[in-house]
Amino acid sequence: MAGLIVRKDIDLVRERADLKAIVEEYVTLRSAGVGSFKGLCPFHDERTPSFHIRPAVGTYHCFGCGEHGDVISFLMELEHTTFTETVERLAARVGVELHYEDGGTGPDKAEVGRRRRLIEANKIADELFVKALGSAEAQTARDFLTERGFTAEHARQFGLGYAPQGWSHLLDALRKRGFRDEELRATGLFSEGQRGLYDRFRGRLVWPIRDMTGNTIGFGARKLYEDDPGPKYLNTPETALYKKSQVLYGIDFAKRTIAKQRQLVVVEGYTDVMAAHLAGIGTAVATCGTAFGTEHIKIVRRLISDDGTGGEVIFTFDGDEAGQKAALKAFEEDHRFLAKTYVAVEPSGMDPCDLRRHKGDEAVRALISSRRPLFEFAIRSGLKDYDLDTVEGRAGALRHAAPIVAGIKDSVLRPGYERELAGWLGMDPNVVHRAVAQASRRQAPGPAPRQENAPGRGEPAGGGEGPASGNVAPRPQVQIVRVDPRDPVARRERESLEVVLQHPTLLSAEQWQAFYEARFTVPQYAAVHRGIMTAATGGATPQVWVESISDHVPPEVRGVVSALAVRDIPARTEADVVRYCRDIMNRLFGLQIQHRKAELLGQLQRLGAGGDPAEFSRLNTELMELEARRRALRSDD
Repeated sequence: MAGLIVRKDIDLVRERADLKAIVEEYVTLRSAGVGSFKGLCPFHDERTPSFHIRPAVGTYHCFGCGEHGDVISFLMELEHTTFTETVERLAARVGVELHYEDGGTGPDKAEVGRRRRLIEANKIADELFVKALGSAEAQTARDFLTERGFTAEHARQFGLGYAPQGWSHLLDALRKRGFRDEELRATGLFSEGQRGLYDRFRGRLVWPIRDMTGNTIGFGARKLYEDDPGPKYLNTPETALYKKSQVLYGIDFAKRTIAKQRQLVVVEGYTDVMAAHLAGIGTAVATCGTAFGTEHIKIVRRLISDDGTGGEVIFTFDGDEAGQKAALKAFEEDHRFLAKTYVAVEPSGMDPCDLRRHKGDEAVRALISSRRPLFEFAIRSGLKDYDLDTVEGRAGALRHAAPIVAGIKDSVLRPGYERELAGWLGMDPNVVHRAVAQASRRQAPGPAPRQENAPGRGEPAGGGEGPASGNVAPRPQVQIVRVDPRDPVARRERESLEVVLQHPTLLSAEQWQAFYEARFTVPQYAAVHRGIMTAATGGATPQVWVESISDHVPPEVRGVVSALAVRDIPARTEADVVRYCRDIMNRLFGLQIQHRKAELLGQLQRLGAGGDPAEFSRLNTELMELEARRRALRSDD
């Protein structure tokens, strides 16, 4: 069993990971000053770049939507992986060997090696199939796509390929790359007969099935020739990589849109996914040879942030009997979502692929827009089984529908559907209301869906250390106040914190001492100042330095820390940076000297002529020292 990754290894991963290189895999960056870069935010739609990173401190911050964090949280947000998964992937990328606490172990090295070989085999197969789609033999496959409204560019966009006819095209290719038969059997790419291994996919149009991170883990293949005795669609069997109950086709290129829109559209086939995306429904995915089930729901809930504050899941099914059964099967899992669930059924029975081919992209978008609540579909589908022209039929229909209405999570919608049901049945609304209330009492209250969130940004796998008892008074929240940009005091405080966060090594021991003694007036800046004093870690790398400060401020102030850590500094060269940092700290200290001099002058005034001579002398001496320090600071400018 895996244990907690030790903190020093997490810090080493943060230090070695190149934030700029990783962000540039998702965002086009341009220079925003010395050591600073900016681009369009990957977490929200915008036209003007407000997403800033400062690689030296390993921090990003969007001044538009407020998203912030380090290289680990960046990948967690975009790839929707857990904290542990992300650290382990980064560690493998940057060559850090991880160690685990509590006697735990990391992934078994032999198992990791086997998994890498499986991924490599699927990658090679993917490349072979894509290349084969352009061959003369694959004309039938290309005609199949053309007939369904897909072009060669569409095929490239979705990575489609062709498995050549014959028994050993892929087998020979992998053996030449050094794969042993034991490894080949584990890939699911081959079948085995009396004469040994042979290609599982032959003479078929092939779709690559990829995991959340974009690795090809299996294939779906469509029959093209009449003499093919196999099923219409043939998928990779269960392997160490490919678990059909956990796989959603299209999740690799749909995940970001799903997360942004908090919407997931479930269609039935590979071509339906393609049609939906080409029609502008970028949240479409499909299951692979199995019904939409519990394991799929776990993936979806994490993607749409299913916390009860929004989100929707839309199922599309054919209008035939099989489609209705599939919709009712999906309804059985509805209770596992906090998000609203819908169904969209095309009246004529066309799937999204046929709909796009015959009526165009707008018709596909209209289908999704026509969605109706899944519970409404379940109610009305069930009513068809009863003769509503008889008293007995209406009573049976009410017994069927009342528990469904009672299970509607939205307490505002429930009374409305009671009235709707009364109208559909031609019954007294009060009778329906009593039946729903009775059904509600019979339904045992089940637990709310459990959130399966990954650890928070910067939190080690398994969570950080907490109090031993729950009887600890909560820390009061820091009030984040709006800062007037014209306020010189607030500006000096902000600029000095930017310097300390971004360039701590440029401060002398005397400057550090003066900084610790400084008084900050803006509440959020004062909280950061306290965090810096608490987090002081001599010799820490810039990445660890900023992360440590984030760990030592209240949660509501962490966004302020990330913003200060990436904000542009008006300097063009490294020498300019040094001068700027010195000047900003001198101005802060000058400001603090002014505050202290005002306090001392007030004390002298209150002391009066008849006051204690010793106290009078002490106050005057401190005033002279402060004035000397002020002049010294000005001479440094």
